[in-house]
Amino acid sequence: MTRPAGACLGLGFHQTGLRPEPPASACGDPCAPRRSRRGAPCAPCGVCTVLRRRLLVLLVCVVGVIGGGVLAQEQRIASPPGRSATQVGGTYDERAGYVGGQWIEIRYGRPIKRGRDLFGPADYREFLNDGAPVWRAGANQSTQLLTEMPLVFDGQAIPPGEYTVFIDLATAPWTFVVSTWPAQQEYDYENKEALFGAYYYTPDKDVVRVPMQRETGPYAHDQLSWQFVDVTGSGGRLALFWDTVIASVPFTVGE
Repeated sequence: MTRPAGACLGLGFHQTGLRPEPPASACGDPCAPRRSRRGAPCAPCGVCTVLRRRLLVLLVCVVGVIGGGVLAQEQRIASPPGRSATQVGGTYDERAGYVGGQWIEIRYGRPIKRGRDLFGPADYREFLNDGAPVWRAGANQSTQLLTEMPLVFDGQAIPPGEYTVFIDLATAPWTFVVSTWPAQQEYDYENKEALFGAYYYTPDKDVVRVPMQRETGPYAHDQLSWQFVDVTGSGGRLALFWDTVIASVPFTVGE
């Protein structure tokens, strides 16, 4: 059947009696797949390609913005918080495992050496004290000692509770200090009833002052660490590791 003259001249189809052929995209969407007269998909049109490229660029930009925000939120803390703990005074049961033990924990900030000579210079005490009368023996907040049992340091006993820990670097050997000063979790200048770090520390709340044993370790610890070492059922040692310095005090479990 031949197309009547005029069919290609814009005459209405009601005049020609022919049904219209569907456009390249039957739904009118330029991104819909085009089909040939035989029903096979045609190659995407130029409009589709441009839109897809623009969509891809937009997606990449959005992902970049979101990713940058996440990285900014997850920025590392220069001296992250740390903690060490041990459990003593218990016994092992074949079925229940370790029972009856009580916890001792120390919480502290963990500064990193970052290539510095920490204990060599003549003014290392002033550097570590950072304007305070004693060293917080960590970073940021005051170092805290939490114990569920009474502890004895060189004959000086403390009951279960929460304490702050400092090191007096001005003495030889260093002095390990346990205090009842409360610790601030965030710095509050107006709060004079608790300490942030060792700023405004006074010795009137000290409950333990004992000399520390200082040694030189075989390796340099890049990040400060407090650890419980040589622990038995009746006590152990609480030791600070930083650079090649190991400073420790013995303790026993009280009555």
